[in-house]
Amino acid sequence: MHIRKTRRRALLIGAIITALGLGAFPVVKYGNVFPDTGEPMSFGRPLAGPQPPFRTADTLADGTRIGVTTLHGKKSGFTGKVWAWAPKEYYEERYRHSAFPVLIALPGGRGYPTNYWTRTDLKLPSTLTDLAALGRSKPFIVVMPVLNPDRHHYYDGSDIPGQPKMGSWLSDDVPDLARAAFRTFPGRDGWAFMGSSSGGFAGLKQVLQHPDRFRAVIASGPDTRPDSPLWRGHEKEKRANDPERLAARLARRPDAPPVHLQFQIGTKEGGRANLERFIRRYAKGPITADLHVIQDGGHNAKGYIRGMRDGSLEAVSKLLRGPTPTD
Repeated sequence: MHIRKTRRRALLIGAIITALGLGAFPVVKYGNVFPDTGEPMSFGRPLAGPQPPFRTADTLADGTRIGVTTLHGKKSGFTGKVWAWAPKEYYEERYRHSAFPVLIALPGGRGYPTNYWTRTDLKLPSTLTDLAALGRSKPFIVVMPVLNPDRHHYYDGSDIPGQPKMGSWLSDDVPDLARAAFRTFPGRDGWAFMGSSSGGFAGLKQVLQHPDRFRAVIASGPDTRPDSPLWRGHEKEKRANDPERLAARLARRPDAPPVHLQFQIGTKEGGRANLERFIRRYAKGPITADLHVIQDGGHNAKGYIRGMRDGSLEAVSKLLRGPTPTD
């Protein structure tokens, strides 16, 4: 069975399980309810210019907070929720003048109306904190937008004609929000994506489509070809958003900025052969790629976090700029 069919089946099953409140991709439930939940917040000292109006969505054990805001995307025209988190290093006096790298985390399934990476039980922020303390990761800012504009269709993280421009939402509007809210690096070496399933596909496509903006991606259990039914009648635009075609074109550009594709796949899910074929075919020229196989891992976020902890996050982190403390 082609991985596209597998992804459609996973999306359908995920939607059914979510409706029952049992599944791998449930509605966000905040486990640590603090009195400041819902209160206005900001991330450290105010920056120049208008600040996005964040409110506290959750507070972690180390006192750092996940904030949420509603973003009215200037490039996409889409309005949706974005969650964000900064590591404890971001607030430290020694880093008060330093920029930090940004990891844009995309969920699987429909990715609407929430982003499941905000769930504290999945331990994305705590994994980043632990690995940074061990010197195996940069201290990342994490930005977690919704992936789709509704529950009805999957939009391939793309600007499908006549539909909400979810490609521009990810490539322009969400990074612009991060730049307005945080001290970020101006160049591509401070920016990466991570995502699982459909989010892995969208992050992979963004890096291949915009190598001048993003340095790397951790793509977990992704498809490698667009398959939204909304592409019907728009074959030219669909081809322009096909990661395989984008990779082939980029691989032929020796002068292009280098990108790294860090794939992950579990031994209990399909799609490994497809990713191995993708790497053999397209990892050349400016494209480097690796596949981390997660033993006993399935098509789920908890397994992918385990893979990131095992080595995938460290591999990507080595390619990105980190904060510089003051003397």
